[in-house]
Amino acid sequence: MSFNDIFKSSYLENVTSVGIIDMSIALILAFCLGMFIFYTYKKTYSGVMYSSNFGVTLVALTMISTLVIMAVTSNVVLSLGMVGALSIVRFRTAIKEPLDIAFLFWSIAVGIVLAAGMIPLAVIGSVAIGVILVIFANKKSHNNPYIIVLQCDNQNSEKKAIEYLEKQVERSVIKSKTVQKDLIELNIDIRMKEDNTDFVNTLADMQGVKSAVLVSYNGDYMG
Repeated sequence: MSFNDIFKSSYLENVTSVGIIDMSIALILAFCLGMFIFYTYKKTYSGVMYSSNFGVTLVALTMISTLVIMAVTSNVVLSLGMVGALSIVRFRTAIKEPLDIAFLFWSIAVGIVLAAGMIPLAVIGSVAIGVILVIFANKKSHNNPYIIVLQCDNQNSEKKAIEYLEKQVERSVIKSKTVQKDLIELNIDIRMKEDNTDFVNTLADMQGVKSAVLVSYNGDYMG
């Protein structure tokens, strides 16, 4: 065994396992496609509280996935160790919007495909997914759901208010009803015929009706 063999390091041999040019091209493309995913997320977001940090996470996740897969494809032994290391990772952050899961998987998939060298698949696939998301996520329904919170004094005023409401809207369904002494509260899911909400004013002025509140919601109701 020579003196050089003693200080020979397999770690230093891995320095040239991935070329600088290949690494630079992959990271630049990952950044560009990550920004495309970020702007698509920003364009299609329809929730209540927009988080710019989640958009930045999509860009970072694309680049991180690219780095990991490039390291795995360059070394078989490293790939086995990476599987064991990633299997113990747990994410506890709750996903508030169902569509956010699609963006997370999209970022990871683009990073994997880029690192595998399938650049046309990553670019064309990302463009196709982005167009589909923009078209369907921004598609507005002509019949938006609303909830009317109605408070009445007694059963007779409740009956009259419901009869009037059914004539003014396209569809109405009682979601919940709370009865107390001298108070009846109804939560009614409605679909309006048009954007005019003047019927709510008339409904609130009816005898025996204490208040009428119209609330727009996303169609998901728990009650």
